Amino acid sequence: MTDRGRATDTDTVTNIAEEAAEEPRRASSLPEPAVWVYPARTSGASRPRPVVLVHGFRGDHHGLALIAHDLRDRDVWVPDLPGFGAVSPPDDGLDLSTFTAYIRAVCAACEAATGQRPLLVGHSFGSVLAAHTYAQTTDISPGLGLLSPIVQPPLEGSARTLTQLTRLYYAAGASLPERLGTALLAHPVIVRAMSEVMATSPDRVTRRFIHDQHARYFSGYADRRSLAQAYRVSITHTVAEAAAGLATTGRPLLVVAGDDDLIAPIGAAQSFVDSLRRVGASVEDHTLTGVGHLLHYERPAAVAQAIEGFARRMDDSGRADGAEDSGRTSTVDD
Repeated sequence: MTDRGRATDTDTVTNIAEEAAEEPRRASSLPEPAVWVYPARTSGASRPRPVVLVHGFRGDHHGLALIAHDLRDRDVWVPDLPGFGAVSPPDDGLDLSTFTAYIRAVCAACEAATGQRPLLVGHSFGSVLAAHTYAQTTDISPGLGLLSPIVQPPLEGSARTLTQLTRLYYAAGASLPERLGTALLAHPVIVRAMSEVMATSPDRVTRRFIHDQHARYFSGYADRRSLAQAYRVSITHTVAEAAAGLATTGRPLLVVAGDDDLIAPIGAAQSFVDSLRRVGASVEDHTLTGVGHLLHYERPAAVAQAIEGFARRMDDSGRADGAEDSGRTSTVDD
């Protein structure tokens, strides 16, 4: 086992390369995975099922650390995705199948280590990857959690102008000479501007923390080639593409979204939930008021509470299809 970072008392670094070798799709090209494990902090004869959290675009495991910390009763596995944080991209590049194969490997390793299938949860770009992974291989998890889900193509959303500017930014970063392109992509002023656009909390301490996290980790990608490839995946795929597969699993889904989200508008998320319920899917959804896309920073305790309640109902039911009703809805005020 090779250390991938400095572990604290709540995050133990675990590498699972041997599991990646068992993955039937793109196994030979999968990078060596790295997972930060946050152990449960409660005692008992048996532990509840673990949770696997998948981070968003240009992030790494740090972005979901607050949620992992607040899930006190469960082991939480938070991998860095290929091309970000401690994980190198494969030599043959990044595409959707690379990410889904990687997530399957992480879930398989978690089940092998804990003896239980984990609950798979993804945020933002991670919601897209988690949804496609789950729709392709439903037996990796008894349910699926989607945080700030990307359910419509960015160019069709309310932030089309912002998306166009972002596309030009990444295109310039990829096409300029290496030194200039790299400097542009990681420029602190641009990173701060992105952080300001996404942050909605009026609390100065929270905003300062968000900007600090982005300054530290938003440019922690491997190289501009893999960043451009990951960005292409992020704007060409959505959770909605996997809707048919999600609806036919017979297993519960959790959707947590902020009502002030510019990147993933709440109206689109609610329409997605309604469409799944119309075909009989069991969807539990929570709307966090006054929260934008960064609910993992602005309301981590509320998100963790929603995940914990969802996971506990699956634990208590003792069966894969979890929730007893076809939909549970709540609005959570600050």
